Amino acid sequence: MKKEEIVNLMEEIKEPSFRGEQVFQWIQGRGVSKWEQMHNLPQGLKEKLATRTFIPPLKPDREWEGQDGTRKFLFELFDGEKIESVLLKHPDHYTLCISTQVGCRFNCLFCATGKMGLKRNLMAGEITGQVLEVVFREKIKPRNVVFMGMGEPLDNLEAVLKTIYLLGDQQGQNIGQRRITISTCGLIPEINRLAALELQCVLAISLNAPADDLRSKLMPINRTYPLEELLRACQNYFTTSGRRISFEYALIKGINDTPDHAHHLAALLGKFPAHINLLPANPIQHAGFEGAGEETLKRFLSILEASGLPVTVRRSRGQDIQAACGQLNPLEGED
Repeated sequence: MKKEEIVNLMEEIKEPSFRGEQVFQWIQGRGVSKWEQMHNLPQGLKEKLATRTFIPPLKPDREWEGQDGTRKFLFELFDGEKIESVLLKHPDHYTLCISTQVGCRFNCLFCATGKMGLKRNLMAGEITGQVLEVVFREKIKPRNVVFMGMGEPLDNLEAVLKTIYLLGDQQGQNIGQRRITISTCGLIPEINRLAALELQCVLAISLNAPADDLRSKLMPINRTYPLEELLRACQNYFTTSGRRISFEYALIKGINDTPDHAHHLAALLGKFPAHINLLPANPIQHAGFEGAGEETLKRFLSILEASGLPVTVRRSRGQDIQAACGQLNPLEGED
């Protein structure tokens, strides 16, 4: 619940409104999830809250640390479902990658989460809870939060929006929207809704192909929302927010990694206000493909740079612990 929602709850149960801010600070500011630990609340209020509200617990189940310092956390939810979150360590800051769904309905070729199908959406408390668990267990403060874990964030938009507001509250974690990235496979109505809200988050589009026929094979969502319509929605987002779009392109050996693909990608994005992140596709179980090699990556990069497009190579992090982009799936690779 947002702070004002908790304040309104206090009024409903005949408690002073300032108690709402206290409760919010305990949960979002200090990561406390048990009423009995909120020592400045009267016992009567704690009893009311215990009967009327629910703080969804995230039970730490297991964690891994990769050779590059990446850490992956497995959490069990109240109903026994499991999700994964990833903490990326950089020389001067941390980035936390969080999940928005248990599984995913969109079944992109290169994504292990999609192999699960969609189990359910996460509640805002479960999404925010991933941040709180890592912040207070690890005693770190992430500079960036990215909605790039399990699930399609825009397929659970209401909970994602509430999480953004919760994380940004100054009495919570005070993580500004410019430090938040929302990744999507390309849900156009939801992109347009984000644009209308005039958020300052970074919008990251999982692109992975420069033409509809190939993208539809890699990402079935493209059959519903083809590239021309997707780019139109992205332009709308840029116009309203002023925030440059990030396009993610995972290079799959022999499928989308040729010089021809690079030239077509350059032509597609042309003068578009965008930044391209290139990365070799990460291996996932039973996928039947390989990520592009280093020489292929360099050739693809040079073509894009020669066209004048802003482009960065995003190196895989946590691949040895199945924590890299596309690898999250709590049903696989835990042993």
